[in-house]
Amino acid sequence: MNYRIGFASLGCPKALVDSERIITQLRAQGYELVSTYQDAGLVIINTCGFIESAIKESLDTIKEAMQENGRVIVTGCLGAKADLIRAACPDVLHISGAHAYEDVVRSVHRHMPPPTNPFVQLVPPQGIKLTPRHYAYLKISEGCNHQCTFCIIPTMRGKLQSYPLKQVLTEAKKLKDAGVKELLVISQDTSAYGLDTRYQEVDWQGKKIETRFYDLCEALGELGIWVRLHYVYPYPHVDHVIPLMRDRLILPYLDIPFQHASLRILKSMKRPACTENTLERIMKWREICPDITIRSTFIVGFPGETEEEFETLLHFLQNAQLDRVGCFQYSPVEGAKANELRDPLPDEVKEERYHRFMQVQASISRNKLQAKIGSQQTVLVDAITEQNIIARSQSDAPEIDGLVYLPLNPEIQIGDWVETTIIDSDEYDLHGSLGSCQK
Repeated sequence: MNYRIGFASLGCPKALVDSERIITQLRAQGYELVSTYQDAGLVIINTCGFIESAIKESLDTIKEAMQENGRVIVTGCLGAKADLIRAACPDVLHISGAHAYEDVVRSVHRHMPPPTNPFVQLVPPQGIKLTPRHYAYLKISEGCNHQCTFCIIPTMRGKLQSYPLKQVLTEAKKLKDAGVKELLVISQDTSAYGLDTRYQEVDWQGKKIETRFYDLCEALGELGIWVRLHYVYPYPHVDHVIPLMRDRLILPYLDIPFQHASLRILKSMKRPACTENTLERIMKWREICPDITIRSTFIVGFPGETEEEFETLLHFLQNAQLDRVGCFQYSPVEGAKANELRDPLPDEVKEERYHRFMQVQASISRNKLQAKIGSQQTVLVDAITEQNIIARSQSDAPEIDGLVYLPLNPEIQIGDWVETTIIDSDEYDLHGSLGSCQK
């Protein structure tokens, strides 16, 4: 029997972690992964279903796998819309929702029973990773308790379910021991970690700690590697982790999806913590940790957004001087409450506002990077090409932020930490000279 499996993982880093867990379990049972659909005994597609473009990509990928292989198991966020998948591809073998690891494995067993003598020793202690060896995503929970009107994630992934603290910290330690130098902490709502467990107290390495956002950050900080926080809602208790950043226990980097600056729009979005004085808190964070990097995402063109409210957003950008910013034009998602709001904006208005937003942020980014010229930075090497070394600073998360370009040096390898002096910059990236290297 063909025990080879083709795998496609779509969507966000949280879905990537789901894929890693499914693959780890299947590899432990003796299945082999292959890179082409044609060579596989069956194919697993881990889908995304957050916005229309992601739904289209997922359906196109399923159709391609059906055409090239014909034996396809579908999982992930789009699995919550099984009727949509069946309408496009009625002959898929099985459909399940997000983080349904056991369901996927059971389906594989049903349609392609495992080898009788699996080679368990082929799976490393840290499991199978789909990221480069030197960094990894650490998912700390599933689901979300919020009901943001533009989002259907709670429908797809359910309510908040925090992973046990000992499980999270054990996984983090295994990753460090395997050579990982950067952990990217992810979830749907990272700063809500432990809320559903009522902050249960556990024993960890001889002391009692609570299943709580701060305690998690403090424990991860003791690993001695880069720890980067993503998807952090701006609850008041987030203020308490800023001293950990100042003291370099965790990276001085905070990814907070503010989404807008108009109080009315935020309330229409039903964003949590939207009444907090955001600008004042940002200034306070910078007082405590002057070199903190703040990344955020925003939505322009939300239903009913007036020109005045959009100008409020631009004014916030100019005052907040955020380091890294992503912007999305509002896109209706099937099942989202925002679809029922009055006064949807024409596409041309959303497009125009998007470009004005990005022009303002590009100028901010350019000035912030220029200010780093002459500074000393520790960077982590991600890739080496024929032209240069490509690295990231503490201010840059993989895939979404900027890069630091260095001259070639045969002694430097992927995964090394390198000290560099910044000698040039552009709108989004830095250029540096070579200094000392730490393996």
